[in-house]
Amino acid sequence: MISLLAKIFIREADDRSKVRQSYGMLCGIAGIFLNVLLAVGKLLAGNLAGSVAIRADAFNNLSDAGSSFLMLAGFKLAGAKPDPKHPFGHGRMEYLSGLSVSAAILLMAYELLRESVEKILHPAQTQFSATAAVILAVSVAVKLYMAFYNREVGKKISSAAMRATASDCLGDACATTVVLLSACTGYLTGWKIDGLCGALVSLFIFYTGFRTARETVDVLLGQMPDAKFVTEIERIVAVHEEICGMHDLIVHDYGPGRRMISLHAEIPADGDILALHDVIDNVERELKAQLACDAVIHMDPIVTSDAKISELKSVVTSVIRCIDEALSMHDFRAVEGPTHTNLIFDVVVPHRFYIGDEELEQIIAEKVKKRLGRNYYVIMQVDKAYVGQK
Repeated sequence: MISLLAKIFIREADDRSKVRQSYGMLCGIAGIFLNVLLAVGKLLAGNLAGSVAIRADAFNNLSDAGSSFLMLAGFKLAGAKPDPKHPFGHGRMEYLSGLSVSAAILLMAYELLRESVEKILHPAQTQFSATAAVILAVSVAVKLYMAFYNREVGKKISSAAMRATASDCLGDACATTVVLLSACTGYLTGWKIDGLCGALVSLFIFYTGFRTARETVDVLLGQMPDAKFVTEIERIVAVHEEICGMHDLIVHDYGPGRRMISLHAEIPADGDILALHDVIDNVERELKAQLACDAVIHMDPIVTSDAKISELKSVVTSVIRCIDEALSMHDFRAVEGPTHTNLIFDVVVPHRFYIGDEELEQIIAEKVKKRLGRNYYVIMQVDKAYVGQK
């Protein structure tokens, strides 16, 4: 159904951001329609069977419909063009809508858990209904279908929100299966487990709301960029042999399709500055064209033709790697004086490293002196990585 609707209403030849928005809105509309349909059916089934577990599952579908509405609104608002007050666009509206959904889910879970506990304390026999059983079985099939299309579309447009929705739908299918088994078990054995199953469904909804909130908050606070995205940046930069290396990569996420990156590109200090600047401009254009991100690249000149500096750099690199493979170095310089030589460089240290910054500097300084002599002094700057360490 989604594929057919996409062929009718979405033009793949349109701008990538517009296509992405159209897919998000289409799946949001489909989610609202299907979840409302399932909620109405389950409320009917719950009333026929007198089951709090089925009614809890129906309210779960209503919260899912609300989630789909907020996802729809999020994609719509996120597609708004930048304005003077919001020069980076409105992409984070998608994340804010997800946070609102999480709050609604948690509130719904609390109310359903309260009702289920009341049913556990004062149990009542539920009435088995073939109609209710069929509705629940159909609901499981529909939720599995929704999980499938949300996952596929999420992959197509690289949407974490839709991938999370797919996981939510799969979990809903499992929860409804539990409710169906509860109804069948109560009918066959006479056990009054309806309240217990309702509580389990409520706890599952709590977990879903908490997980969704945590994922959304992580994005809003700022998290490590996707490793595949970082690898693609490194690949595009490395293609240009005029660039000797890169470091200090930072990814700023202003919403899906609205990322800005900054990085330092190492270039030969004796190279043609105008020609190298032209290379950097081309890299920035390629990053924008291939990864849909705006890039700002700082040029770091390094000495590449001095054999002694290359040897000193190799020694310091070896010292740092021997301490821990997770450490890396950049911006190496050697300043010679009449009595001593200063070795100046930056070391990238993982967050929560087991060695403190001052202690690490002392260890590196001592090991360098042992390798090169007491007249070599280390002047070191500690950096923290903004992308995942390899």
